[in-house]
Amino acid sequence: MSRFVCKGIRLWLMCMGLAGLLGCSAPAQQPSPNVLITGADPAQLGTGVALSEDGHLHIVVKEGGHLVLYTSSDLGAHWSPPQRINAHPEAISADGENRPKVALARDGSLLVSWTQPLDKRFTGYIRLARAPHGQAFDAPITVHRDRSEITHRFESLLVTEGGEVLLVWVDKRDMESAHAAGLDYRGAGIYAAVSTDHGQSFAPEFKLADHSCECCRIALAEGVDGAPLALWRHVFEPNERDHALMHLADLPHFAAKSDQFRADALQRATFDRWAIDACPHHGPGLAVTDDGTLHSVWFNVREGEGRVFYGRLGADAPSGQRTVGGSLAAHADVAVRGQSITVVWNEFDGEQTHLYTQSSSDNGDTFAPPRRLSSTRGRVDQPRLAQSGDTLVVVWHTETNGVEVHRL
Repeated sequence: MSRFVCKGIRLWLMCMGLAGLLGCSAPAQQPSPNVLITGADPAQLGTGVALSEDGHLHIVVKEGGHLVLYTSSDLGAHWSPPQRINAHPEAISADGENRPKVALARDGSLLVSWTQPLDKRFTGYIRLARAPHGQAFDAPITVHRDRSEITHRFESLLVTEGGEVLLVWVDKRDMESAHAAGLDYRGAGIYAAVSTDHGQSFAPEFKLADHSCECCRIALAEGVDGAPLALWRHVFEPNERDHALMHLADLPHFAAKSDQFRADALQRATFDRWAIDACPHHGPGLAVTDDGTLHSVWFNVREGEGRVFYGRLGADAPSGQRTVGGSLAAHADVAVRGQSITVVWNEFDGEQTHLYTQSSSDNGDTFAPPRRLSSTRGRVDQPRLAQSGDTLVVVWHTETNGVEVHRL
């Protein structure tokens, strides 16, 4: 077996959380978290998380053909009765990279998005349901106008300070058109749609970029100027799967001006130069401090070794780039408060999967040693950070323990 194939198998096993015997050493486990036991499918543990300004923690999980909302006013010590989001059952994707998303609209409505898989493999529609403040969820809508049985998947959801609701997803309509014409097309496209009425309706979708990776989550964050930032794994020539960053200034007018790909709007954000003709199912995380610094976590193979990295994104290669965790760290998330940076991730040691966190108090110049928050056997979701004001929690959905809520 070739060295490249061996590395590919090791990478796949690492991403699935099923390989290796190496992990981080860390201090003793922290006190027990608040735990929610749900009726979620152990094979579909993808969880949506949002923390509202009034301190309510909202969690969405898949139970059968429904998405179900749980809400806590005390960070998981007590939970409301479950509320069904889609009244009629349908196919729902709830795996790690393609989980449901939750956000709070500026009018107080709760928004939940998800991918609805279709009959053909690797196809889907982007769906969104809205619950006006204090009311039941409206019937879900399909966000995009294109209804071809193709990939519209891996959506991300953001509500801007100005009230616009932004959905961004991986879309293969341009790949399908190119292949039908006998042309080459690497990867997929990145498409977006915007709502200016708090998620009740969406303007026609528009393309942000060609040649994204096919199956990695997209990171969205709001810049200090109020404009959204999108970060995704991109296919750079000739076939390097690094990350691209796009600044969506003046969002309400962006769609009208962006009926075709604008190469000048996209910048290369990472420079690890990972050449692989496959998608690692391992998207980035992004957060922005008050001084405008872009803090990111991502997975790449660099100099033959697959690792999770942290770095501050800029016009050139990331500054302060450093590895996160041990050689089998995976699926990190990042959040910021002032000059404080918090990173969380999963790490498998051959028997158990551990949840770790690590923090910086100096804008990412230095980091304290890792702390282990929890450990479990069986399947796990990716850790999700949620914050509001000075409150920061990590939510971790596990097959054995249920949904754990750790306050950081």
